[in-house]
Amino acid sequence: MERSNLSSEEKFLIVGFSDLPQLRLPLFLLIYLLTVVGNLLIMTTIYSTLCLHTPMYFFLSNLSFIDISYTSVIFPVMLGHFFLEGIHVTLTECLLQMYFFMVMLCTEVFFLTVMAYDRFVAICNPLRYLTIMNKAMCIQMAAVSGALGLIETLPHTIAVYTLSFCESHIIDHFFCDVTAMMKIYCTSTRGIEILTCILSALLTLMSFVLKIISYINIVSSILKIKSVGGRNKSFSTCTSHLTVVVLFYGSLASTYMRPTSTFSIKTNKISSLVYIALTPLCNPIIYSLKNTEFKNAVRKTKKTT
Repeated sequence: MERSNLSSEEKFLIVGFSDLPQLRLPLFLLIYLLTVVGNLLIMTTIYSTLCLHTPMYFFLSNLSFIDISYTSVIFPVMLGHFFLEGIHVTLTECLLQMYFFMVMLCTEVFFLTVMAYDRFVAICNPLRYLTIMNKAMCIQMAAVSGALGLIETLPHTIAVYTLSFCESHIIDHFFCDVTAMMKIYCTSTRGIEILTCILSALLTLMSFVLKIISYINIVSSILKIKSVGGRNKSFSTCTSHLTVVVLFYGSLASTYMRPTSTFSIKTNKISSLVYIALTPLCNPIIYSLKNTEFKNAVRKTKKTT
């Protein structure tokens, strides 16, 4: 196949869910609305409740903002697929969607690591918790997470822009995903596959190792707590975060941590749906389900409104 005369205004067709007819518009519209409402509820409750102005809830409100942001980058286009037989986007629009989505995705990976460190300090060094996790430190950690997300994503975007596309401009996915775009390159994608694997390994595995180290120390400290109530409270807080981490990392690794030749686009779409649709939806439920302090704050907020 020959290379097309590519320009920033060249049109690409995103086919969406034509090969998955069982998926329906009302389901995804409901998921998106629940995701936005659930995460907005967390943000507004934390902002309006003084007793929740702590490092843990500061990071949780930021995580909710990230979840709303990266689902909003994808869902409007994804929902459009149900009204149209595919959506046409320019190369510039495609790269912008891919870039901002990956920025938010990478930022969430770093943010989950920061939240694990926060729980580590709270449980393993409770007397110095507020000293270590002061306001300035929390803001700096949040800013560094965002900056790392911006920096880590640039090589992927630049690599996609510099490679040659074939005559076929059909992206068999529901958004401009880097793994789907590899299928329409005329030039070898070996370099970008290696780059993706290396950066994903550095991002995912190193962050995951830091989380594991944090939780080994956390569990060790919890087991030393003599009070049964104290142990249960500590475990409840940590299991919520750990559940989110396992769900997020599992779906992320199944999509980006293996060569594109080893799995089908349909499989890739389904695994992508998990971390794009289900994870942001489940986060508010998981974090608030066993959190008595947060549930009490929600009830107070409802009474005052």
